[in-house]
Amino acid sequence: MYAILETGGFQFKVTKGEVLRIPKVNSQPKEELVFDQILLAADKDKTWIGKPYVKGAKVTAQVLANGKGPKVIVFKFKRRVKYRRKRGHRQEFTEIKINDIKLPKA
Repeated sequence: MYAILETGGFQFKVTKGEVLRIPKVNSQPKEELVFDQILLAADKDKTWIGKPYVKGAKVTAQVLANGKGPKVIVFKFKRRVKYRRKRGHRQEFTEIKINDIKLPKA
């Protein structure tokens, strides 16, 4: 059983028990999140495709941690004009564990 959910402008394929990092969600560790924007849900022999979302499908997850990813250096340079700009960026993330996938009633 798996589902494809949408959060933070990204799509993630999730299964029960999986741990993944998603874009930052305002929540504290050990808090429960419910995702209802499910694009596709599939069981052994049945598949639900949303238009755009599957009605009645939900994914529940537990927040494990909030943090920042590795630093990415952005360096701009133009030759012969002494133009150099160096910036760093660390993307914030939320680490979650998928607890349950609820499928719609058939």
